Amino acid sequence: MKKILLILAVLVFISLCGLAVFILNLRHYADQPASFETKNRVVNIPSGQTFSVTTDILFKSGIIKSPFKFNMVARLKGYDKQLKAGEYILSASMPPIKILEKLVKGTVKLYKLTIPEGLNIYQIAGLVAKEGFGEQSVFIESATDAAFALASGITAGTFEGYLYPETYYFPKDVSTKTIISSMVKRFWLVFRPEWKERSKQLGFSLHQVVTLASIIEKETGAPFERPLISSVFHNRLKKKMRLESDPTVIYGLKNFDGNLNRKHLETLTPYNTYKIRALPPGPIANPGQESLEAALYPADTKYIYFVSKKNSTHQFSTNLKDHNQAVRKYQLRR
Repeated sequence: MKKILLILAVLVFISLCGLAVFILNLRHYADQPASFETKNRVVNIPSGQTFSVTTDILFKSGIIKSPFKFNMVARLKGYDKQLKAGEYILSASMPPIKILEKLVKGTVKLYKLTIPEGLNIYQIAGLVAKEGFGEQSVFIESATDAAFALASGITAGTFEGYLYPETYYFPKDVSTKTIISSMVKRFWLVFRPEWKERSKQLGFSLHQVVTLASIIEKETGAPFERPLISSVFHNRLKKKMRLESDPTVIYGLKNFDGNLNRKHLETLTPYNTYKIRALPPGPIANPGQESLEAALYPADTKYIYFVSKKNSTHQFSTNLKDHNQAVRKYQLRR
């Protein structure tokens, strides 16, 4: 009996030693990279795959050695059920434990999306599609979803004017709603509380400020002129004059071919500021910070006219006689 107990004790001791050695070996494996090759590889981990499939992808990509040990480390750490799908930048020089931590955190590869100032939602949709972030029609559908806009704090029915122009970084499988939400979140960060107070002082709603800012954005060629152009529109609104802004007319036209003519100017639409004596019903583009600020803080002038000099700047006038002279000089000369 004693002999049997002794044998059992020896076997248990051997098993415990073996287990200790195995665990130490796993710890060593977890901290040792597969190689010292620092070349990065983009590895795609598909959604809905088993952990063994993920391990096989990493092994075939040369990122890890010993799929069995990698599986054991993941299970001991509880990571095998927490991995997130997506594209990852990995290299064989990364220790397996760091690879697992990256997969668990979902630190996927991000792609740049730059939205210039002054684009409307349809142009942004085209850019989003061009950069591979989804279909143009899907983006437009989300950007004109009134319920989605309302949930984002926008009562206008669409996101026009609130998609803040900026450089963003997204994974390729990002949803269009996530892209839009990121842009709107950035807008609310830019539109500071004091600007809301300033809007009230001017007697403008926030939506009217964004609308005016979008017109300023489209009319401005030289950045330093934004406050001057803003002053013209503010002065016209105070005098109940028509804004007579070509970009607003264009926004209200369907299938515009790039050639604005008199017929267009005489076509009544909600956005034709040659016909209506007020701001259009909503923004015509998505303005940047400088245009928003210019809409709120116009230059102190008496200008009520401006005409392009054909060099990105404008000639400003306080009366029709001077304006007509400027038109003849800059627009009608041969």
